[in-house]
Amino acid sequence: MAEGADDEDKTEAPSQRRLDQAIERGDVASSTEINTFAILGAFTLALMLAAPGIARTLLHGLKAYLANAHTLPDDAASMRAAAVQGLWLWLQAVAVPVGLAAAAGLAAGLLQHPLVFSPETLMPKFERLSPMAGVKRLLGVEAWFQFGKGLAKIGAVGVVGGVLLWNDRDRLEAFAQIDPATSLPAILSLSLRLLVGMLCMHLAITLGDALYARFRWRKRHRMSKEELKQEMKESDGNPEVKGRLRQLRMARVKKRMMAAVPTATVVVTNPTHFAVALRYETGMAAPICVAKGIDSLALRIRAVAAEHGVAVIENPPLARALHATVEIDREIPAEHYRAVAEVIGFVLRLRKRAA
Repeated sequence: MAEGADDEDKTEAPSQRRLDQAIERGDVASSTEINTFAILGAFTLALMLAAPGIARTLLHGLKAYLANAHTLPDDAASMRAAAVQGLWLWLQAVAVPVGLAAAAGLAAGLLQHPLVFSPETLMPKFERLSPMAGVKRLLGVEAWFQFGKGLAKIGAVGVVGGVLLWNDRDRLEAFAQIDPATSLPAILSLSLRLLVGMLCMHLAITLGDALYARFRWRKRHRMSKEELKQEMKESDGNPEVKGRLRQLRMARVKKRMMAAVPTATVVVTNPTHFAVALRYETGMAAPICVAKGIDSLALRIRAVAAEHGVAVIENPPLARALHATVEIDREIPAEHYRAVAEVIGFVLRLRKRAA
């Protein structure tokens, strides 16, 4: 009851972070029908390309064996050697199709999702030992879907096979009576037709199963509104913590600015609302802003400047413009070079007169 209630509460689509965490745990959306389709397709393609060679290999081997069957010794060693030779002949004939089919199945799995190694999947889960959980899995929606899919596949295979073989029903009876050299190519041709038909039928099943697997995977990781809020809080950070960190950063910036005010060449003010401290030395490309502030912070900058003998010049338009465009420890913009040069020149002349 509680678990069902929890599932009902999970009405929100899973976030990308939740899906990424599921993939890291090895929980991925995968469809076995894609692997089956890839294996069947590769096997069919290999037979289409290698069917003549396979037919010739099997035909020559069978002809030689059947033509000399009466001369074969009947002792155990000879029978064992004949069996090994026949097995080796069969392996040579099917090695290419089987190898391509195995490679295609592996490639299909890798295309659905990359290799994921998760120790969590190796840990034993005791809830799987629960009889009730086992009954729920056997009678759940997923089990019924797989059962229905299996019945649909059996029915589709029967229908496709019946339709393709119906016109050749008379030839099937004759295969047992005609020469192997004649029957083997015909059997291969008929097998290819069946495989192509099964492949076309299986394509529709594969598409449906892949979409259903994706839907079930996302549904399994749906989130409640509380989980979504908690994740957003963890991703974006707690607002209270963020506010506290912002206060600490501002305090450090203010402390660093107050320590840099005594090194300034001039403080441009407005006269009480804005204050921008600039430092310029011979050889510098442009003056640098070492401190700026408004209202109470501007008053503190003026007080520290006056305490250390830094010139304070009132220029409201320039003070507002510099405060809006220049950052701490950065050069002033080029459009303010002329106005700032006049102010600094005036201050330097005052210092020269005082000296």
